[in-house]
Amino acid sequence: MTTNPMTGYFRNVWTASSSIFEGMVITLANMLRKPTTIQYPDRVPVPVVDTLPERYRGFLEADVNICTACKLCEQACPVSCIVIAVGKNAEGARGMTEFAIDISKCMYCGLCVEPCPTGAIRMTAEFEAATENIDHLVLRYVPEGGFVAPAKVKAALEMASPARGLLARAAVKRARVDAAGLRTALEARAEARAVAARAAAVAAPAAEAGAAQEAGAAPVKGAE
Repeated sequence: MTTNPMTGYFRNVWTASSSIFEGMVITLANMLRKPTTIQYPDRVPVPVVDTLPERYRGFLEADVNICTACKLCEQACPVSCIVIAVGKNAEGARGMTEFAIDISKCMYCGLCVEPCPTGAIRMTAEFEAATENIDHLVLRYVPEGGFVAPAKVKAALEMASPARGLLARAAVKRARVDAAGLRTALEARAEARAVAARAAAVAAPAAEAGAAQEAGAAPVKGAE
């Protein structure tokens, strides 16, 4: 059956006209409404951070004053974005010389928060750290050349911690100043840790096999 060309033509005209009419109705309706555009970030009635849910997963922050230096968060991180260095000072006391978080690698999973015995590491609602230099996204919570003695769990649980987000906000500002070369050092440490873990995984079966051979070759009492 042949379709009349004029019928198809007028059908297309009707479809186009109705589409334009529907679009203009929506446009005219919104012209009479109060604008809802938010002039972010300089003209907002309430800071965006304060409008986010309590359990929003933003930047990680660490309160090193209540940290026990157990390194459980570093071990739990699946992408090795947390680096904690522990050493001794001139008096021989043990303490942290580095606690840095690379938020450009962080996947915001929260796995590092769960094992912390004192709540020293936690998620915040902070998310503003736009930068043209990726090195500015390495947050350091122990100042360069600093030394922080690990806290005792019982005492740390009784200590007050700053409001959530304050430490992360300060670390973001500080990172713009002292980030030079820090990322390279952190990646080198993470790689060294991974190499050591692989070496240990390879050496363990060999050690077990050697122990089994020695046990099999040892004389049994009463065999004579």
